[in-house]
Amino acid sequence: MSKRHLVIAVSVVALLSACGVIRGDDEDQKAAVTTGVTNEPCPLAVDRNKGCIYLGTISDLTSGPFAALAVPITQAQKAFWNRVNKAGGIGGKYEVDVQAYVRDNKYNPETHNQVYQEIKNNVLGLAQTLGSPTTAAILADLKANNVVSAPASWTSAWEFEDVIVESGSNYCIESMNAVDYAMETYEPKTVMAVHYAGDYGADAAAGAKIAAEGNGLEFTAVETPAGATEQGRAITEITKNKPDLVILTTGPADAAAIIGQSAAAGFKGRFIGTGPTWNPALLQSPAAPAILALYEQSAPGKPWGADTPGHKAMREALGNVTPNDGYTSGWSWSYPLKAALDKMVAGGDVSRKGLLAAVKSLSTVDYEGMLPPEAGNYAGDPNTATFRQTLISKPDRAAPTGVTIVKDFYTGPTAQSYTMDGPCFDKL
Repeated sequence: MSKRHLVIAVSVVALLSACGVIRGDDEDQKAAVTTGVTNEPCPLAVDRNKGCIYLGTISDLTSGPFAALAVPITQAQKAFWNRVNKAGGIGGKYEVDVQAYVRDNKYNPETHNQVYQEIKNNVLGLAQTLGSPTTAAILADLKANNVVSAPASWTSAWEFEDVIVESGSNYCIESMNAVDYAMETYEPKTVMAVHYAGDYGADAAAGAKIAAEGNGLEFTAVETPAGATEQGRAITEITKNKPDLVILTTGPADAAAIIGQSAAAGFKGRFIGTGPTWNPALLQSPAAPAILALYEQSAPGKPWGADTPGHKAMREALGNVTPNDGYTSGWSWSYPLKAALDKMVAGGDVSRKGLLAAVKSLSTVDYEGMLPPEAGNYAGDPNTATFRQTLISKPDRAAPTGVTIVKDFYTGPTAQSYTMDGPCFDKL
């Protein structure tokens, strides 16, 4: 095992132990106000005179394709809520615990549902539910029980679900903007989407298809399974068809295999990867020269080193960590849930229904500059409320997380004119 993997393994074990995955945490909550809320202080309370709001976390913490992102996402959310608690908590009455009910989904829908069932009666909502297909596995239960949840994913399906408090543009919009950016920059004639199946990959591929067809470009889609050794067909399709632009929606290791081996076979087209495709470790992989030459990264938000109050607060709270935009995402995703909790407590209905009502009343959220306020609109209809701005970055070894912004928040003509009338992946 390499030193890097050893460090990751130790970090994961420490995280799981601290968050209640390894230790037992199924003791009955005392003095319950409602499901997931007690008058008793949180186990790690800053002020023991305050009650506790418990939020669950279900993430890809060990063996799934997004563990390298999920561990920092989870650590950032722990730091976010610790900052909230130190600043007085929620409404001066409650602190928030996101460590007692943390579970590993291994990026498997069945596992996700299993561990959700283990914790759902102990939490008010979910601080994190990672993955589009995994969250879809519990969506019916979330809706039936009014369990407000912050997703660690950006599928367009969340635009139509009141219990999901998504932040930033969805994969569909992100890929529309990526194709429109490429039109301005590279003038491609052919576009290929290489993507995982399901609500993540197919959503991005659908957005690429809509933008390609809107721009009069030839479009093809290639579905690929997870696994760095499983990318042979995708690589063959790329090198055989030679598209000018590939919209890539996979995990980081699979992206490295596809980009590196396609380039080694002579492919000279451009790649633009959807947000979760990136990890800065790719610049230490054998695919690094190809990535630096051929790849750009689309994203729903600014990277780790951005100069906003939210980014500064995140970096200060996390301290001496290796920069990773998993931290950035986990931190920024937490703002809407905080805003809804504040509004719930202020309104006096401390319950799941009260939290959902608070969410549905939010038309803006203060992200401390990490996202525009209108990214937190949960009050409008899906088409009006859909946030349509994304960014493009280029690989940069000198940048903290390996990418530097080349086009700041923007909305391309395809996304601007598109009517969001249903999940995009249904249109692929």
